[in-house]
Amino acid sequence: MPRFKSIISRIVFLHVVAVVITSILMSVALSWLLSYATNNIHNTAMEEQAVAVGEHLRKTSDGRLELDLPLDLLGLYSQEYGRYSYAVVDAGGKVQFSSLRDQAALFPADPRASEVTFLQQKRGEATVSGASVRKLVGGQPLWIQAGEDLGNRDVLTDDIVADFYKNVGWITLPILLILLIIDIAIFRRALRPLRLASEIAENIGPARPGLRLPTDEIPQEVRPLVAAVNQGLDRLEEAFRVQRDFTADAAHELRTPLSVLRTRLDLLKDRDAIKALRRDVDGMAHVVSQLLEIAELDSFVVDPQERADLSSVAAEIAEFVAPLALAQGKDIALSGAAEPVWVKGNREMLGRALRNLAENAINHTAAGSTVEFVVESGGAVSVLDSGPGISDEERNLIFQRFWRRDRRKAGSSGLGLSIVQRVAELYS
Repeated sequence: MPRFKSIISRIVFLHVVAVVITSILMSVALSWLLSYATNNIHNTAMEEQAVAVGEHLRKTSDGRLELDLPLDLLGLYSQEYGRYSYAVVDAGGKVQFSSLRDQAALFPADPRASEVTFLQQKRGEATVSGASVRKLVGGQPLWIQAGEDLGNRDVLTDDIVADFYKNVGWITLPILLILLIIDIAIFRRALRPLRLASEIAENIGPARPGLRLPTDEIPQEVRPLVAAVNQGLDRLEEAFRVQRDFTADAAHELRTPLSVLRTRLDLLKDRDAIKALRRDVDGMAHVVSQLLEIAELDSFVVDPQERADLSSVAAEIAEFVAPLALAQGKDIALSGAAEPVWVKGNREMLGRALRNLAENAINHTAAGSTVEFVVESGGAVSVLDSGPGISDEERNLIFQRFWRRDRRKAGSSGLGLSIVQRVAELYS
């Protein structure tokens, strides 16, 4: 099939192909129906002629057969007219009467095995087609043969048309249904590039900002729209990159003054003030660290071949956050699969997600409780705590950056769960 730039040209071309194919099929079907109707009319006419000849057969008192045809039938079967002929044959194949000059049978191969038989015989250059009808005359079985020279057949216009349209009516609905199915198939094929483009569009998101809609197979009428969408996506990706770079640069720039501030705090003599200020500086450093993590995750490229041992990652993070939990009077536990659990993913990124989950759990569970890491052999890991939980109304909010239920509470930036979500998106 040629490649068209226009969806309309595709539809027109496929419609032409469909119409040509349908016309060929319809012509074949109509020709068959016409031939069928003509043959039916011919066979019926020959049977009726044989019956008409048989009505004039009788046995005389001395046992002889007699055929007394009226003038109209004599004229019909005259050799000068040459179109129709008849013959009467007995059970032994002997010709009793015949309209042929040689007094022969029309169909020498007549099987004489049924009440009505339709036969065809070549006689010289002519082909005779007709019927053989069995009839008892005075107890004697006879076969009346009536035939027509096909070379002299007239066009049976009225009868053929009447019978033809009776037979052709039933085929109209199937043809319309076939055309409908063809139309549906045509439009589905013509619009296939748009469906493929929509499937690609569904995958465009923060995890895959570089995806663009294809333009090679897109119809000409829709290509400007697709190009405009791609240009819009380019602008969005650029704005996203600028925002990401700004966040990373700002976080990097903040690290230096925070380090200087820590050094100068050591020079102060008021130990209580130092302790309070150091807590604030640590909180700021934690926010800066999380901002850098988010900036790095936004530009991280997933290696589909990379694998990590989930059990080992969970054990490492549990060991890392244990001092933080113990300092707050809470315990850390690790359970589940004892053997390595290999999953697709980057070890460092999975560790960041687990660390943020663990820190979130430690900060929101009561003293004296346990934060538990559960590693399942199927490749799933859970971080369980006994905190107050999240209401249904807040479930869609907890992954928003900088969202906090209580903004007056210190020690939380609202970035941890957004980091966890970003890592999950990278491997979804």
